[in-house]
Amino acid sequence: MSVRRDWYQSDTKVVVTVMIKDAETKSYKVDIEPERLHMTADGYELDVQLYRPVDVSKSSHKVYPTKVEITLAKQVGERWESLEKKDLPPPTAAPPPIHKKDWDSLAKEVEKSEEEDTKGEEALQRLFKKIYATSSPEVQKAMNKSFSESAGTVLSTNWQEVSKDKVDVKPPEDAEFKKWD
Repeated sequence: MSVRRDWYQSDTKVVVTVMIKDAETKSYKVDIEPERLHMTADGYELDVQLYRPVDVSKSSHKVYPTKVEITLAKQVGERWESLEKKDLPPPTAAPPPIHKKDWDSLAKEVEKSEEEDTKGEEALQRLFKKIYATSSPEVQKAMNKSFSESAGTVLSTNWQEVSKDKVDVKPPEDAEFKKWD
């Protein structure tokens, strides 16, 4: 069976992804030990001596249609140089200690503060800024042209439509547009 695997990490966990076609229908088994990960699935075997120990009680695995995802909770919040112990380079002099930031908790704090700050008109403005900042140049041109030509009454992201002609003023229902001299 042809199987691809990959892994990534944060300061608190390591996630190992094993790509298996029709994984939900395969019989698979995952064993997580403090220093070892073992998985079998219809003729495939993964046996890894882990780089650092993990907390088995906080580790888990989940099956998806195309993969099995194994989440290993690190016992110590540090970056791993490798998933496997055998991949380690020969020992060298210990580097000076690095003061690490807990990026996961920092990201959660930022999300929480953004949720608390977003109310009414401010939330709408923040949404438009986010859409504009993450859009293609074509979408940005459409937004700029439609907003300026319609005196702020139209905001379109469709450049093919907006580029054809001048964008007309379209005030909300029950409102009248008056041009100021």
